Amino acid sequence: MKALILAAGMASRLRPLTANTPKCLLKIGERCLLQRSIDALIAGGIDEFVIVTGFLREKIESFVACHYPNLKVTFIFNEVFDSTNNIYSLWLARKEVEGCDTLLLDSDLLYDPEIIKRILAEKSPNILTLIKHPLGEEEIKVIVDDKGSIVELNKTCNPADAIGESLGIERMGVDYTTALYKELDGMMNHEHLENVFYEVAFERLAKQGHCFSVLDVTDLFSCELDTVEDFENARQMVPAHLF
Repeated sequence: MKALILAAGMASRLRPLTANTPKCLLKIGERCLLQRSIDALIAGGIDEFVIVTGFLREKIESFVACHYPNLKVTFIFNEVFDSTNNIYSLWLARKEVEGCDTLLLDSDLLYDPEIIKRILAEKSPNILTLIKHPLGEEEIKVIVDDKGSIVELNKTCNPADAIGESLGIERMGVDYTTALYKELDGMMNHEHLENVFYEVAFERLAKQGHCFSVLDVTDLFSCELDTVEDFENARQMVPAHLF
């Protein structure tokens, strides 16, 4: 299985912290976010990595080369990182992950490594991690059918109908990544939807019968770092055993 980490964004809402540093290289405790993810993935048995970079890509590549000199990693540069959304970074990884078992991660997550172990222990090949808390407008909300399969996944759905928020870590099997890139081909080359979230593609695939099962990881620590306030809160909230 491969790990695909999307790390192209400029993280403008985290400035001045990200003025000269990619968000994934911000440190919480003793390690930066990217280091924490790579360590968790290696501990889970992942041995092949694909990292999509953009803003200050040379710093990310240098960090990985310095700290993980023997890591099997492919870097993909999103040249239009400042004018596209995460779906385009996902699209750029087609050559590396289409038709492959893949673990997809956003690079701005701080989480307990146990989450990775739980995902990989699941029998289903297609898993989306979820956390439950009071929901507002900003969260990617998850709505499931009576079988527990995800049917809606977006920011605009009614919070009252949602069961929680997508954490930003998904496991995708061979059939799923094959179908995903077929869908993305049309979205990129014909509809030119480079500025939407990749969850739009997930919703379309659900309507075609390619569905994620939900893995609730609310009991384990996690948080997303979008703002300076998020960053400061994370420094205070991170459990001692993860510091």
